[in-house]
Amino acid sequence: MLIMAHRKKHAPRRGSLAYLPRGRASKFVPRIKNWPEYKDGAAKLLGFIGYKAGMTHAVMTVGNVDSPFAGQETVVPVTVIDTPPIRPFSIRGYEASIYGLKLTTEVLAGTMSEDLKKAMPVPKEYDHDAKLKEFEEKLDSFAEIRMLIHTQPRLAGIAKKKPDVMEYKVGASTINEAFEYAKSILGTDLRVADILNEGILIDSIAVTKGHGFQGPVRRWGIRILQHKSRKTKRGVGCIGPWTPSNIRYSVPRPGQTGFHTRTSFNNKIVKMGERGEEITPSGGFVNYGVIRGDYIMVHGSIPGAVKRPVRIRYAIRPKKGHVDEPVQMSYISTASKQ
Repeated sequence: MLIMAHRKKHAPRRGSLAYLPRGRASKFVPRIKNWPEYKDGAAKLLGFIGYKAGMTHAVMTVGNVDSPFAGQETVVPVTVIDTPPIRPFSIRGYEASIYGLKLTTEVLAGTMSEDLKKAMPVPKEYDHDAKLKEFEEKLDSFAEIRMLIHTQPRLAGIAKKKPDVMEYKVGASTINEAFEYAKSILGTDLRVADILNEGILIDSIAVTKGHGFQGPVRRWGIRILQHKSRKTKRGVGCIGPWTPSNIRYSVPRPGQTGFHTRTSFNNKIVKMGERGEEITPSGGFVNYGVIRGDYIMVHGSIPGAVKRPVRIRYAIRPKKGHVDEPVQMSYISTASKQ
């Protein structure tokens, strides 16, 4: 009697479990929960914010000596981010506690932008000097200093007046140095060239493009069952046993797809400039238009839809052996993307 050997069906799992729960982001402006260690060099904010304009391509010389194409020119995709000046309007002092960092006091700028009233209530009567003196008295108890900043979308290429408000950490060797730097930029306009440089690695944090409520085929990439399958074809064949009567979190299920907060690590800044017209394609970026001021160009793609705010942070886990040096670029495509 011939006994056929049982062949185990090969069915690797579909989709990554690293992003669970796949819920909707609460805001268009993402929150940054961790900041890199920064103790070398002059004090500065550890990031910036811009608005995603679109993508194009450029011809660059490969600088990685370990690459088989080292020293040769190659065509690479690049993302352009419109970065109008930001304005810091608050200094915040955080103390260390058993529950983590705790906000104890803050100092607002003496003069506020009129546009800021569209985003949050602004005190009518405020004693800036008294608050600043109180802040200085508590300086020794602070573990970290951060700043509230707001964008100026009027200066960008989007039809928007309400500024986006967010918090950035001040990187410095000491708390006193961080405070002196924060005090010097409070209430002033900061440009992207004051914070970032060409050739460095950054992390891009944004809210991805939303696709609404989708089934497991679209959401997790599972295979469609054969046409004679019972009950469903665009679902998993079995969601679990009768006992125990619960569904494991790892089983692909329908739900929210897209509009998640995502971080793209180690994007290299290949170009920075002050005249956006020089890299704007003929006819403008699709669904964005013309960049009128400061911009940065990042290697590769980043999360988020066009016109969506993109928060930029110094790389929290940079590549080993990376050298921060400008890129040799010979061509940037300005052909129409229409």
